Amino acid sequence: MDLGAILRRYCSDLTRTVCVGRAPARVRRWYHAVQQAQAAAVDLIKPGVAAGAVDAAARRVLQGYGLGRYFVHSTGHGIGLEIHEEPRLARGQKRHLEAGNVVTVEPGVYVAGVGEFELKTTSP
Repeated sequence: MDLGAILRRYCSDLTRTVCVGRAPARVRRWYHAVQQAQAAAVDLIKPGVAAGAVDAAARRVLQGYGLGRYFVHSTGHGIGLEIHEEPRLARGQKRHLEAGNVVTVEPGVYVAGVGEFELKTTSP
């Protein structure tokens, strides 16, 4: 699930994995891999580190699990007055993180046909 809120003009962004019932073993393995990828990325975040290096750390973990081809977006992005703003934690990004940057760290594994659903809502 990917959701957020805006309060006093500041944005939030939250991604969570939810499973109804017991997840199959392969999905639990993927979940564990994503947790490790997220931890590897978070461990690098500090002023002076290139944003692309943070992304690369997450990708290395997922590659190690044979899941690299299922990581089809960036590791994260800046957040503040916009939901998606600089710096981008993505491949090849040379911009260095600075004190005060607020970023999301949301690597993911997206396998077509697995875990997909669409939540439909109606307006009053």
